[in-house]
Amino acid sequence: MGEKVRDDIYDSRMMKKKSQPSFFRIFRKIYNFIAKVVLYSVILIMLFIGVLFTTYTIDYVKNISSGNYKPLYGAYVIISPSMVPTINVQDAVVIKNVPPEKLKKGDIITFISTDTRYAGLTVTHRIIDIEKSQDGKLLFRTKGDNNNAPDDALVTENNIDGRVFLKIPKIGYVQYFLSQSYGWLICIVLPCLWVIAVEIVRIIKTLRNSLVRKTESRRENFKTKKARNASKIEVITMDQESEED
Repeated sequence: MGEKVRDDIYDSRMMKKKSQPSFFRIFRKIYNFIAKVVLYSVILIMLFIGVLFTTYTIDYVKNISSGNYKPLYGAYVIISPSMVPTINVQDAVVIKNVPPEKLKKGDIITFISTDTRYAGLTVTHRIIDIEKSQDGKLLFRTKGDNNNAPDDALVTENNIDGRVFLKIPKIGYVQYFLSQSYGWLICIVLPCLWVIAVEIVRIIKTLRNSLVRKTESRRENFKTKKARNASKIEVITMDQESEED
């Protein structure tokens, strides 16, 4: 009788547990979706970086012997409003090193400025005119889209780092955030701890489910053996009654 009561209590608890909505299950689905989105984004970014790195390496090996090598690609975060609204403050630009003769009016280039206002600084402005020096070298007149006047100094071929071919909006804020201790903690440390915690919970849940299955199996085996023993006892009793008769 006591065994039957315990089994009924156990079965009722299991039914109640299965019937209740699982907040953890819903939260896990949301987490898995977000994790997949982040994972695919990271994979795409890594592939993009891999392509750039491979191209950079090939170009470096090919041109290092020239003695005047410039990287094929580069990236900069804009900190001046001189190119607003085309390029805003904290936007990032990706540039590609191209031959000077392929540059044309309207191109946005990144260069080392010799202008009195920006001397020695790396500047990203638009080409508004192209001239030639007495020795046939190209000279580029530049201007910020948000500036009232062109830059005072012409840009020489050797000072050009590359032409802008990609803009990534507001990535500078992400860079600044990650450079801070709290940004590193929020974006790197806490997600790692969360992943570890989720995995620990999953392992505990798996072990618990395994233990429950083993317990249920033992209960079923016990019930089966008990039923078999009861049947044997009943058969023996019937045989004894038959012998007595």
